[in-house]
Amino acid sequence: MQPYFLPYIGYFQLVAAVDLFVIYDNVKYTKKGWINRNRILENGKDAVFTVPLRRDSDFLDIRDRRVSERFDRTGLQRRVRQAYRGAPFFEPSFALFQRIVEHADTDLFGFLQHSIVEVCGYLGIQTKIVASSELPVDHSLQGESRVISMCRSVGASVYINPIGGLDLYSRERFAEQGIELRFQKPHEIRYPQFDDTFVPWLSILDVMMFNPLPEIRRFLTDRFELL
Repeated sequence: MQPYFLPYIGYFQLVAAVDLFVIYDNVKYTKKGWINRNRILENGKDAVFTVPLRRDSDFLDIRDRRVSERFDRTGLQRRVRQAYRGAPFFEPSFALFQRIVEHADTDLFGFLQHSIVEVCGYLGIQTKIVASSELPVDHSLQGESRVISMCRSVGASVYINPIGGLDLYSRERFAEQGIELRFQKPHEIRYPQFDDTFVPWLSILDVMMFNPLPEIRRFLTDRFELL
């Protein structure tokens, strides 16, 4: 999986469901994706927040991009405080958010990996997390071939992909390599968000602000299915 900044709960459902979670660091950064941005709840509506990057080539890998020196970490914290200060689990969630935002690593991948590891620790997810470049494979491979190569390098018998990849990967081709291919389909998750109409699939930060840890852990294990 690509790294994302405080992604939605489905990402962490996937992390919790596997024994080894591989994060791509040596793939191209996608400018229009969600790698360094996500959504929070502001005034009853979804709003995008972003980690700004240094201006650089669009052809660099994620690990070669850098967080901008102009990243207003204090301003982002102020914005999140204003948005969620009345949430029932604001204090522990905001303390975690502060640790993540204040992380000193200016390497984009290092910054994002740290945030994912921090959230996993908070949620009690003990899955081992590694960077894709650490695996002894031919990193010039693309798509399905690359995934199969990585699975074989770690001796995986099952590979789980988000449901969005249903049309990208072939069960037959994985099976030829002795690997079972499965897809994770999150179920709807609802919870009170102040007194407003519920806005689904926001950043994990929103889930943590409004739910106790035992309930979030139930979401992680019970609110999805493997196809």
